[in-house]
Amino acid sequence: MFGMIFKLSVRAVERWMPDPLLFAFILTILSAIAAIVLMGTGPVELVNYWGDSVWELLAFSMQMVLIVVSGFVLSTTPLFSRMLTQFASLATSPVKAILLVSLGALTASWLNWGLGLIVGAILARRIAARVPQVDYRLLVASAYSGWIVFHGGLSGSIPLLIATPDHFLVDTIGVIPASETIFTAFNLFIVISLFIAVPAINLLMLRGIDKPVCVDPEKLKAEDSFPVDPGNETLADKLENSWLVSLLIGGAAMFYVIYCLVTGKSGLNINTINLLFLALGIILHGTPRRFIAALNEGIKHVGAIVIQFPFYAGIMGIMSMSGLSSALSDFFIQVSNADTLPIWSFLSAGVLNLFIPSGGGQWAVQGPIMMEAALQLNADLPRVAMAVAWGDAWTNLIQPFWAVPILAIAGLKARDIMGFCMMQTFASGVLVISGLWLF
Repeated sequence: MFGMIFKLSVRAVERWMPDPLLFAFILTILSAIAAIVLMGTGPVELVNYWGDSVWELLAFSMQMVLIVVSGFVLSTTPLFSRMLTQFASLATSPVKAILLVSLGALTASWLNWGLGLIVGAILARRIAARVPQVDYRLLVASAYSGWIVFHGGLSGSIPLLIATPDHFLVDTIGVIPASETIFTAFNLFIVISLFIAVPAINLLMLRGIDKPVCVDPEKLKAEDSFPVDPGNETLADKLENSWLVSLLIGGAAMFYVIYCLVTGKSGLNINTINLLFLALGIILHGTPRRFIAALNEGIKHVGAIVIQFPFYAGIMGIMSMSGLSSALSDFFIQVSNADTLPIWSFLSAGVLNLFIPSGGGQWAVQGPIMMEAALQLNADLPRVAMAVAWGDAWTNLIQPFWAVPILAIAGLKARDIMGFCMMQTFASGVLVISGLWLF
């Protein structure tokens, strides 16, 4: 039964799922139609909602570009290349390959969501070069499926936000520490369950693949290397080959990151991760010339990110300004009580996430509604907040917005992996609901 469902899922997605950019176009049209039909939004208003919001994610888009490029640059340094190759050498069979990528992505994602986006994809490339008989689509899907635990981990945007003294809902719900969200029994149950279930399901899917889709290992190796001109004839050449220049610039950036973490000026977030990756890349490549060569190669992987994210910003604007997102949340509130509100919060967040795939953006829209409902129904505030967080993470498995950086590094399309991820969506939904309900 599992094998039949899995094969149907993969075939359906490969046949019907469009390119991520076209997916964004379709979601834009659907959200516009819903705003007109359900909320009575006029065409002129609708276009203004979209246009006023389309550039709201520019900073975020640049962060995503940098995490792909900086992660690629760091992975191609001689030191990290040797480390990744050594770790990849543990994979001597397709089973071990899937297991290592799944657990590596889960661990990195729980520690930091930005780190999780990169580590799994790079591991998948390196391991595929070593175990060419493994299905490359499933290997990359294993990397992405491990990302689901990020919102229940140390860098989850919603639990960290409500633990901040001056967050925007502090007058309504106060400050909720991480001990009541991230480190609760129900959240740890969900995380541990996913650490077991995600690799297990990936291995089950591996067994169900009749004809694996493999990739030429020489192609992967070639893309992870690049020529560097060793010339040192002019002053410019000497500067480009100067380890001192790299050490000064990279060392200063590294000092700033460490200073921010030690003094509490800034935590381990996407900006510090990006700067840390860049600093290490500059230092470990040894010379500016090697760094620039790796940078130019990494830039090739970010084209899809640049154009897609503005369209999702426009969708967010339509959903929030037209009142669609509030209406969706209100519907789930009406059918809830104190015990079932976390479940309906999770489900509504999963649906809303398809249109607003940014955790912070979704909480800004849905958070006030769900927290007010929790107060009215006398429901568990931290549990409801984490239910929204897990709902946001849950449908990321079938929403290609966050898969773009991983797909860019892996060199695949969304339809190549989403069929596999759909199976993880079913299983993880059951586990999250169980954790919210039973503990």
